[in-house]
Amino acid sequence: MAITAAMVKELREMTGAGMMDCKKALTETNGDMDAAVEFLRKNGQAKAEKKAGRIAAEGLCKVVVKDDKTAAVVEVNSETDFVAKNEEFQKFVAAVADQALATSAADIDAFLAESWNADSSKTVKDALVEKVAVIGENLTIRRFAKVEAANGCVVSYTHGGGRIGVIVEAETNVVNDAVKEALTNVAMQVAALYPKYVSGDEISADYVEHEKEILKAQIMNDPKESQKPEKVIEGMIQGRIKKELKEICLVDQVYVKAEDGKQTVGQYIAQVGKENNADLKVVKFVRFETGEGIEKKEEDFAAEVAAQMAGN
Repeated sequence: MAITAAMVKELREMTGAGMMDCKKALTETNGDMDAAVEFLRKNGQAKAEKKAGRIAAEGLCKVVVKDDKTAAVVEVNSETDFVAKNEEFQKFVAAVADQALATSAADIDAFLAESWNADSSKTVKDALVEKVAVIGENLTIRRFAKVEAANGCVVSYTHGGGRIGVIVEAETNVVNDAVKEALTNVAMQVAALYPKYVSGDEISADYVEHEKEILKAQIMNDPKESQKPEKVIEGMIQGRIKKELKEICLVDQVYVKAEDGKQTVGQYIAQVGKENNADLKVVKFVRFETGEGIEKKEEDFAAEVAAQMAGN
């Protein structure tokens, strides 16, 4: 299969690996993008976490909360940062967030098809199309999430003027200012350190085994580490997987405001619960980051890739 500059560019954005490493990975895997990502990871040239971080688009994330029980977050994209700062656009995003707070839609297609709260003669999609005409730029309502707390409360946090929006849901028998402040701190943690799970209980055995395979491949591709005894290699794998899981599980992460630099988020939540006679537990979080996973046009960079490929 012919490996194109566009394929190399896409793989580099997904992994953060060098251009020629990406070209080699695609060549070795006959252009299979997923297999190429695995190839780079096993050779220690990429990290899966970089997939979203290296891709960008403009727009805003907006979070709204009602009565500490219901929250919604939306992401609405624009072509330029200039429009994202436009008051007309920001008002529209706020209206979309209010729509999401009241919606019963299960997916984005159903959401776009429902009646627009501000004018029942239109659908949400109709309102979007009208706003595109007014603002003069392509706009997209990309995604939404709605969280309802049956046995506790929800809190929100917005970072960077709408670049990141977070909702945290907790089960608790006490909802006071101290509890809500603690949960807001946890939402800030989610925004800053991007956990994938609340706790290890949510992680499947298949995921763990897959990550172990990746770690083993990395070790076997290292001239020095691969020469170590099998028991030592197994210990290395166990140690590294344990460290990785702590980094991606919210309650196991070191709390960013920990005074001793060691307290975990789980320990912090337990401390706040004890101080407020509350049975407090974080059960869910949602984190939206503007442009996450969306490719932004980078024509100059694509030309650079093509030129370097042609010269090699």
